[in-house]
Amino acid sequence: MTSSEVRPGEHMAAEIAEQPDVLAGLVERRPGIAEVADVIAERKPRFALLAARGSSDHAALYAKYLIEVLLGLPAGLVSPSTVTLYGARPDLRDVLLVSVSQSGGSPDLLEVTQAAREQGALTVAASNTPSSPLHSAAELAVDIGAGTEHAVAATKTYSATLLALYLLIDAVRGGKGEDAREIGELARQTLHGAQDGVQRAVDRYRFVDRVITAGRGYSYATALEAALKLAETSYLAARAYSGADLLHGPVAAIDQETAVLAVTGAGRGGAAMHEVLAAVAERGADVLAVGSSAQDVPAALRIPVPQVAEELAPVLEVLPVQRVALGLALARGGDPDRPRGLNKVTKTR
Repeated sequence: MTSSEVRPGEHMAAEIAEQPDVLAGLVERRPGIAEVADVIAERKPRFALLAARGSSDHAALYAKYLIEVLLGLPAGLVSPSTVTLYGARPDLRDVLLVSVSQSGGSPDLLEVTQAAREQGALTVAASNTPSSPLHSAAELAVDIGAGTEHAVAATKTYSATLLALYLLIDAVRGGKGEDAREIGELARQTLHGAQDGVQRAVDRYRFVDRVITAGRGYSYATALEAALKLAETSYLAARAYSGADLLHGPVAAIDQETAVLAVTGAGRGGAAMHEVLAAVAERGADVLAVGSSAQDVPAALRIPVPQVAEELAPVLEVLPVQRVALGLALARGGDPDRPRGLNKVTKTR
């Protein structure tokens, strides 16, 4: 079959379906990730920085939570333009810099990584392309190992990046990845169990124009990724908020014409979403709840996922969200494999 004969969304659908095997394979390669973690632990960084763009930026935010909660280190997200546009060269001695890029081909992340290494940082590249310039520029590297991704919208590379970062940070604290051992099978259960809920969501929201996504804690990254997927595949006006920030003003813009995708898992972040959902329910919003505690919140539709340790929940939560984005894009007459104006690798300075 030639590329012109490929059905709309075929690549994205196939890559979503690959994720259980990709995640299971990554767990099997944990010893290699642990070797990188051992070097980090031995160097005892005093601070961590994360550099990324796009979907990888959401994975980096997830890693920020992991580093601060599990390692007890302060962590921040890099603004690449301070280096690439303004020539900043801060003192990064005793700092860990993790550059996250699915392609490893972003010139700005390459420049940030090179500059950070020159300024004394311990640099780690996490990407899906071991032969990329980014891997060569960093002192250490983690191969996500998701295989070639043909769809423009990242799916399997995103979830694999989350898991790779979790396994890395867990190993830095001395963990053995026990909570992630069955993540491949749980991903399989998630995709299978979400089918009916995903179809109902597609049927219900195919004509919606505006979507708010929200989550708290680790799941804030899922809300951000959900908004990006809906925007780039279905061209929806989608905006993500931390549940806390949503209550600090933006909730005033929510009404009966607003669809809200709420990520609600078990744990402290999910519990903190109850107040948020009570507020949006008062304003008449149409809520789709996704997560292991979806059944416990007021919502028009619910897509439950299996419960795991809270810090691993984003790996599973994003899977039905990807399916919803795929389904809405197709229902609205689009092709999520070829979104307008986008390429697989975005090169910025």
